[in-house]
Amino acid sequence: MSLINQIIADLKKNVDVKYKEDSLVFFKGEQNVSSLSVRTPVVRKIAKVYFKDVKNKSKKEIFKLCEELFKKNYTETTTVAIQWISYCKEVLEPADFKMLEKWVDKYIDNWGKCDDFCLSVLSHFIVKFPEYKSNVKSWAKSKNMWKRRVSAVGFIRGGSAWSVHDAYLKDVFDVATILLHDKEDLVQKGYGWMLKVAADNFQKEVFDFVMKNKATMPRTALRYAVEKMPQNLRKQAMSK
Repeated sequence: MSLINQIIADLKKNVDVKYKEDSLVFFKGEQNVSSLSVRTPVVRKIAKVYFKDVKNKSKKEIFKLCEELFKKNYTETTTVAIQWISYCKEVLEPADFKMLEKWVDKYIDNWGKCDDFCLSVLSHFIVKFPEYKSNVKSWAKSKNMWKRRVSAVGFIRGGSAWSVHDAYLKDVFDVATILLHDKEDLVQKGYGWMLKVAADNFQKEVFDFVMKNKATMPRTALRYAVEKMPQNLRKQAMSK
């Protein structure tokens, strides 16, 4: 049995019927969700265990296995692939950006995959190689709604706490401006979330941006952006 099939067999041993019901709520209305119904902490443990079998392979060989995992199209195999890529993020090079974009174009097709890829891989890549942040910003104009969401969430670094790199505040506002009137709810939530995280360290700047644009800013994005601000600021922002 191939390594990929071993992983899938192990995942199938951990199917949780209750989680399948919960997933229908999490991904309500989305068409591109194929799940084995395994809880994410369990998937992450399996990914960690099997990475021991591949960690001594070359980056090229690991990425080839990740591609196979992506192609299976289960949310769980995608999680394993992204986790393996994140284990390799210290050895990522500028030349790898082409591969990262390819994966976004071909395999990122729901918000769970989008956010995991951004928090675990892409955001760290553009901090390490800032010359590529303009490429990510340009995705805000893509016809692909998931790529547009990636253009925003890609500026949120995952880890023990979410954060936006201090040097990237202007980029955050550039992306939010392009996406300001996006019709897709999940894109609005994506850039609203980006603004909310930025507000942790730049509350005044984010509040000023919201107040400047609140007349036309979708309420969904606006609510996300000010969610963690003091009540008096939230009231000002949400008042019509």
